Amino acid sequence: MCGIFGVSGLKDAAQLAYLGLYALQHRGQESAGIVSVDRDGAPHAHRGMGLVNEIFSPETLRSLIGDVAVAHTRYSTTGSSIIQNAQPVMANYHRGPLALAHNGNLTNARELRDDLVRRGSIFQSTSDSEVLVHLIARSDARSPDDQILDALERVEGAYSLLLTIGQTLYAIVDPRGFRPLTLGALGRGYVLASETCALDIVGATPIRELQPGEWLKIRDGNITDLPPLPRKESRRCVFELIYFSRPDSTVFGESVDRVRRDLGRELAREHPAPGADCVFSVPDSANAMALGFAEVSGTKLEHGLIRNHYVGRTFINPGQSARTAKVQIKFNPVRGVISGKSVVVVDDSLVRGTTSRNLVQMIRHAGAREVHFRFASPPIKGPCYYGIDTPNRSELIASSHSAEEIRQHLGVDSLGYLSLPGTLRAAGGDPDRFCHACFSSQYPTVVPDETPAEREAASLAHAVSL
Repeated sequence: MCGIFGVSGLKDAAQLAYLGLYALQHRGQESAGIVSVDRDGAPHAHRGMGLVNEIFSPETLRSLIGDVAVAHTRYSTTGSSIIQNAQPVMANYHRGPLALAHNGNLTNARELRDDLVRRGSIFQSTSDSEVLVHLIARSDARSPDDQILDALERVEGAYSLLLTIGQTLYAIVDPRGFRPLTLGALGRGYVLASETCALDIVGATPIRELQPGEWLKIRDGNITDLPPLPRKESRRCVFELIYFSRPDSTVFGESVDRVRRDLGRELAREHPAPGADCVFSVPDSANAMALGFAEVSGTKLEHGLIRNHYVGRTFINPGQSARTAKVQIKFNPVRGVISGKSVVVVDDSLVRGTTSRNLVQMIRHAGAREVHFRFASPPIKGPCYYGIDTPNRSELIASSHSAEEIRQHLGVDSLGYLSLPGTLRAAGGDPDRFCHACFSSQYPTVVPDETPAEREAASLAHAVSL
């Protein structure tokens, strides 16, 4: 998962992009970069490893001149966590300098890359995003618009893109619309961001969220709606609403905060905990879920865990050892709330089980009499191939363990997952528009390293377990 931000037609575009990245920091903590473009079409770039405020100094931002910019904050789902994979990707394209920022995963990147290498392409990174740059550069089409379209017709998977060629900024969402991208107005220019919270921080007014297959061309204050990409069934990522997006954002036309409260309400209806003394969240993504659970169940809402906000998000840390270490310093139990009590702990999801197991141990040590764990989403049984860091089935505890086995592993008195129908009801709108492959194994594309027989077996196993 990554965050992207674009600016067109605004003075000091790089400084606006910096603020936008700050608001999107929750979407990636490994690296960040900004490429600005001046009035002559010349690019100015800076990328680095780490957090946004560690990478960009005031002096650096002042050197990134121009009124057009694209920016990116990254955590890796394909490619290693190294500076070569930091984005935006840049190239000396024959139509002018090109910079590309990508949120998502290309599911056929490996075969495309192998073909490009055989034909003489030289790659500077291991990121799937660079494949797009080579496809654009090698296209035989005449105009940049057609060359980009030519490249997009060859890729499969998830991509929300911001791309500059000289002073022209393109914004593109794949035909299934896996990842969000929103257009906003600011003064006489425009900004684009993965989430509306990044528009808020720069004072932009949201215009609309780009729909699946939509792409725009922006230059000199003018927006051109290019012909949409060939239509496919909408598959918005429901995990954006469950975990990744900030609660103050509107994503896929839904208030993230509203969805999370409804997830908690559905969870309380499906898995109440009669007799519990209090309920509290695993902060921060589950805060609204705990509110919804308390509202429906009538259980007293408490602050049972305090989060250290100087520690980043454990799920989007690139290594298991880093995730484990951060859990130990990220949360601390409030003993006065927990000691002697029967508590309900609400979290957004269970991926590997590392964080939850350690949290239960903390809560037990704080004196809890009973611990009842509730997850506001279904068991994650399949890897995501569209931009979430669950690359191997073996990493997913629910792919190989029953709910009872997981309950014993976590050391809790009871365990409850929200059902998939309950999740989709809370997400709002048409439930058929969402991708929920990580829960249902119903992948909307052909996925790498799985044969049709393997996918069918996984789907059948999941159906039986439900």
